[in-house]
Amino acid sequence: MPGSPGALMLVRVLVLLGDSTAVGIGDLVPGGWRGFGPLLSAAFEDNGYRNHAASGARLADVRRTQLPLALRDRPTAAVVIAGVNDTLRSDFSARRMHEDLDHVCGALTAAGASVVTVRFHDQGRVFKLPGRLRRVLEDRIDEYNRVIDVVVARHGVRCVDLHTLPGAYELRTWAVDRLHPSERGHRMLARAFAAELRGLGHTVGDVSLECSGGRELTVWHHAAWLALKGIPWLWRRGADLLPLLLRDERQAGLPLTGPVPGDVLPADTGLV
Repeated sequence: MPGSPGALMLVRVLVLLGDSTAVGIGDLVPGGWRGFGPLLSAAFEDNGYRNHAASGARLADVRRTQLPLALRDRPTAAVVIAGVNDTLRSDFSARRMHEDLDHVCGALTAAGASVVTVRFHDQGRVFKLPGRLRRVLEDRIDEYNRVIDVVVARHGVRCVDLHTLPGAYELRTWAVDRLHPSERGHRMLARAFAAELRGLGHTVGDVSLECSGGRELTVWHHAAWLALKGIPWLWRRGADLLPLLLRDERQAGLPLTGPVPGDVLPADTGLV
């Protein structure tokens, strides 16, 4: 069993499931996007690596399309990073996200894989958004992080908390769009995932944070991207995002009315 005391295990097959961050967007190298996957894979001995992630994927896509492919690979370890695309949609449902993430993590752990996922940071501190939209999305991220906490506890999954990851809110951690990690950000993710898998008893080498030496982006690069690409992106997403701005603020981003299914309540609450 992963994490057994004294057991050092090789990662024979590493699989990635998720969205554009897992695809590697933000870390462009000759030949295409690299990202944290190959960097993490290189830290293992005798490792097969499969990336089933897809840009724009939601948790339902991970469950329906990516999970069967990953299970077919008979993975030793899996990284799951998805959910942000769900928070940006008008049909956002924390309960449905719970069902999908719980199924994905449960199936992977039942197959014998060591699983690592992430809790998400406050994206409004990185990508500047109108005040009301930022508050709504912050509430949704908080709800989803609560879902992640429940699933992690239930299945013994390891988790990297992006909010507390050192350097997470530094400008150089992010690509010009501020939505995807830069090369440094992907290296930070790979290093954090490696540490979590090492904690589960796998033999994992270190991941260097030394970047390739490409041009470092300044605040002006990010401002120019926001004006030329970011605002048009928000406009194109208007069908999903505009209703959030028009809704009565008292109704926007309402939290769950009760525990997430499977939530463990403190023993002294008196609730059953």
